[in-house]
Amino acid sequence: MMKDPFGGMLLNIAFRLLVPFSLVYAVYVLILGESSPGGGFQAGVVMGFGIILARLILGEDAKIFNVRIGTSLVLAGCGTFIYALAGWLTLVGGGKFLDYSFLPVSMEATHELHALGILMIETGVTICVMMTILNIMDAVVRRSED
Repeated sequence: MMKDPFGGMLLNIAFRLLVPFSLVYAVYVLILGESSPGGGFQAGVVMGFGIILARLILGEDAKIFNVRIGTSLVLAGCGTFIYALAGWLTLVGGGKFLDYSFLPVSMEATHELHALGILMIETGVTICVMMTILNIMDAVVRRSED
């Protein structure tokens, strides 16, 4: 994490206006990723962008997702696990890999199971991409401080 803030008053005001909208937009892209362009990767990049902006502009005062490198690697692995879990649950339900109609969840319509499966995958990808971007940024900052 950067120790000194990067920006002044103008950047701080712009940050406070831009970042909340970017995080809400990332959730929007994640939720609507099944039926429209976008999805997990794009949502993860936009969320990572918002957190990196917070760390660059606010410095150590940034309390938004302040994690260590080991923790971000674990969370990236958790995102990958969620992604894989969506496929393995379909196998447990008796279907083929990623055949969402066999998810062991009681829903009446098959399209709801499909939407749930896609949301699980995109959530896992979002977490993995966001944490990987934060891990890369932390590694670069840590290396530049050495």
